[in-house]
Amino acid sequence: MQSDAKSVDSIVIIPTYNEKENVAAIIEAVFTLPRKFDILIIDDNSPDGTASIVKALQADRQGHLHLLERKGKLGLGTAYIAGFKWALEHGYEYIFEMDADFSHNPADLLKLYDACAKDGADVAVGSRYVTGVNVVNWPMGRVLMSFYASRYVRIVTGMRINDATAGFVCYRRRVLEALPLDSIRFKGYAFQIEMKFLAHKYGFRIVEVPIIFVNRVLGTSKMSSGIFSEGFFGVLRLKWSSFFTRYPDYSRK
Repeated sequence: MQSDAKSVDSIVIIPTYNEKENVAAIIEAVFTLPRKFDILIIDDNSPDGTASIVKALQADRQGHLHLLERKGKLGLGTAYIAGFKWALEHGYEYIFEMDADFSHNPADLLKLYDACAKDGADVAVGSRYVTGVNVVNWPMGRVLMSFYASRYVRIVTGMRINDATAGFVCYRRRVLEALPLDSIRFKGYAFQIEMKFLAHKYGFRIVEVPIIFVNRVLGTSKMSSGIFSEGFFGVLRLKWSSFFTRYPDYSRK
């Protein structure tokens, strides 16, 4: 089934939890881009009323602004998996991940789209580190932790990706149709790594598009030490299990 607007081939999935300060503005920023993108908000029962704000905006964006409400905080990874399945069911060709807090510039959606739709990539990653360190307003300790975490992932997994933990991504439909979404193990920080690792092992073409990442101004960060711990040990588990797994090859398909 195709989107309600037949001309819209792209959807931006934005998970939210307590994003009332940002959600209306991020929705408007996406809808005012020169290319049309639909939006799917996945809200984990935000007590601050985020979902109610989205519902109020849906009347003026019928068929283009969608909302999935979940019963609680079930993890970033499960939110995106639910969003991926919804997007596939509704016929979208280009499926995006993006944060709600403006750490990702909505205008960069156009660059990710072009990398897939025009340049032939299967996965386009909005990368903070492909041209150096392009992060604004993060504490130096967090910058270093993120940068070296990506280096660590690159070394352990063998992926030629400078920003494996990035959460600003465009997937072509065929990637999400091929990957075993119901078998994704990680829910937090390591989810982003696992998705890219599987795409890499399946032979899909992954490119990095340079972006500038800006730390949130409004709202509260959802990062924690437990998220980083999951990422560190999760990478080792991914690499170890890959020795015993046969992956289909989509590089020639």
